[in-house]
Amino acid sequence: MSVGLYGKTLAPQNGAPIRLVVPWKYGFKNIKSIVKIHLLEKEPPTTWNLLASHEYGFYANVNPEVDHPRWSQSSERFIGEGAVFSSTRQKTLMFNGYAEEVASLYKGMDLTRKF
Repeated sequence: MSVGLYGKTLAPQNGAPIRLVVPWKYGFKNIKSIVKIHLLEKEPPTTWNLLASHEYGFYANVNPEVDHPRWSQSSERFIGEGAVFSSTRQKTLMFNGYAEEVASLYKGMDLTRKF
């Protein structure tokens, strides 16, 4: 849970007052802002799984060996060091490099499934 960003209080455009940050998932899979919490027995439909469930399932971006239907997830473009657009690519790590912290959350799941 985050209440700040870059050393400052979280701004409304970043999900203030509190935001759930899931660093090993693509940003579109993250909760943008929490305004209330409901505990449900079944997973509710979301924008992404309603509009493009064949492309953005639960496993999207956790296993670099499972490609997105339209592109490979095995490597990613490195962003940083002053370059706006860099052609430097690096191998995508399992769970975006957070395997040590989060792999146990996926224990027993078939991470080779497409979606």
